[in-house]
Amino acid sequence: MDDSARETRVEWREWGQDAFDAADARNQPVLLSLSATWCSHCHEMDRETYDEPRIAANVNDGFVPVRVDVDRHPRVRDRYNMGGFPSTVFLTPAGEVLTGAGYLGVDGMRQVLDSVREMWDSRGTDAGRVPRALQGTDTPAGELTADIESNLVGQLRAAYDEHAGGWGEAEKFPMPRTVEFALKREQEQAMRSLNAVSANLLDDYEGGFFRFAGNPDWTDVHYEKVLDTNAALVRAFANAYLLTGKAELRQPAASTVDYLTTTLWTGEAFAGSQAAGAGRDYYAAEASDRESMSAPPVDDTVFADWNALAVDALLTYHGYTDDEGARRYAERALTHVVDDLVEDGVVTHYRTDEEAGATGLLVDHARVVGALTKARQVLGPDALAGADGDVDLTGTAQAVADHAIETLRSDDSFVDGPSAGVGLLDRPLRPLDGNVELADALLDLAVLTGEDRYHEVARETLAAFAGAADRFGVRIAAYGSAVSRLLNEPLVIAVTADAGSDLHRAALRMADHEKVVVPAATGYDEPDAAYAVRGDETSEPATTPEELSRRVSELVR
Repeated sequence: MDDSARETRVEWREWGQDAFDAADARNQPVLLSLSATWCSHCHEMDRETYDEPRIAANVNDGFVPVRVDVDRHPRVRDRYNMGGFPSTVFLTPAGEVLTGAGYLGVDGMRQVLDSVREMWDSRGTDAGRVPRALQGTDTPAGELTADIESNLVGQLRAAYDEHAGGWGEAEKFPMPRTVEFALKREQEQAMRSLNAVSANLLDDYEGGFFRFAGNPDWTDVHYEKVLDTNAALVRAFANAYLLTGKAELRQPAASTVDYLTTTLWTGEAFAGSQAAGAGRDYYAAEASDRESMSAPPVDDTVFADWNALAVDALLTYHGYTDDEGARRYAERALTHVVDDLVEDGVVTHYRTDEEAGATGLLVDHARVVGALTKARQVLGPDALAGADGDVDLTGTAQAVADHAIETLRSDDSFVDGPSAGVGLLDRPLRPLDGNVELADALLDLAVLTGEDRYHEVARETLAAFAGAADRFGVRIAAYGSAVSRLLNEPLVIAVTADAGSDLHRAALRMADHEKVVVPAATGYDEPDAAYAVRGDETSEPATTPEELSRRVSELVR
């Protein structure tokens, strides 16, 4: 539990069976507070609401208060999130939802507490409900067609903000995965959106991107810096640089790599986040004035999924730029993840001196497979030295993927984790974004291993949601990218030369960020050559970067 919660007058409990048993024994509702170490509004609610003596006494006497860190408990977050953080959720002792809200001031909290108490006294557990996403196991299956990609391109055009850049008419999030989809399909939108992100959310002095802007014109910046957002933006800017060669797109990625490898570097891997602190004072100050101010605190928890995404991003950046610092830090972080958080294909969400997080979560497995397959493409098959010797990148990726397939796959899609635990954790949740990330990683793994079973699992996973594809919005445009790669077959560049050779480096720089590059490839006749492959078509061998560029152009035209 973080210091912000400890400093309130509320007698918080940790998420677990004891809290729900206490609620049952006392015949009282649970007050669940979803918070994050980086969340400034969460800390404000602690100070202004939960530390108010009468509110705290009311909560302690009439409810069982439970505090959950959403980064450490993503499955709790995804079941009870009320649309942002803080989320204030009231539950039955069985974990069903009575009602919920976001931020509540003193007056609002007083009213809600009275309302929930009245509801509980009159209806008890009958007032609880199970969110719709947890009520059944079926997904909206359908046929995978080219219309899915076309429909999502139409969504981009409909939601694009022609005036300010980005998508949507309310708050502006950077949406890096949407940018990556747009890079090949609506490139001008992607570039203008990245320019808006860079101009409004990039910390020009210390590097790193702030989480989002509260207004559609990119004002009212929320100054938290979270690892997954920053990693995803490094990759998005790097991919934009690949397609354009423009220095103004490389620079934001470079400064953010510096931020990750300094401020968020723990000595072994990447810390989870940096809080906003007194953000409006600190980040609005001149660079010289910041030197005398205390920097906002960093949560140094190493999360498997966010570190895997950072490894993917830094290796992508290195592949396009030869930046050796990005490569070294990516290797060190991946080594830590493999040595400390992966065992026999099972990924642990995080591990500290005091505790270990959940194991076998979909998001961890999807992103670790993605990081390992990216490392295989950029570094070669055996370039990572682990605690027990060289890491078999492909074999480790297979072990992690196979565990997810064996334990999380049901009815052609994946649930978010083991269907066990208190509250509603025993009910399956099938998150579209996690399914898409794993399917996309499996498409790469199928190419790298030559095993069609991964391709088939990816196909079935994407098809499991295709029946609702016409209702998907721009936030999940990555679904369109994955479906396009599956239907059209990804561009593969097989390099029989070693990783780091001129041909391999040229292959990484071919202007298609959805391609797969295989250094030290086997099964081809010519040594020290490269082949462009798509589906059943294979080019003649190329022995120079210029010749490879021609082979790729001939294949994809």
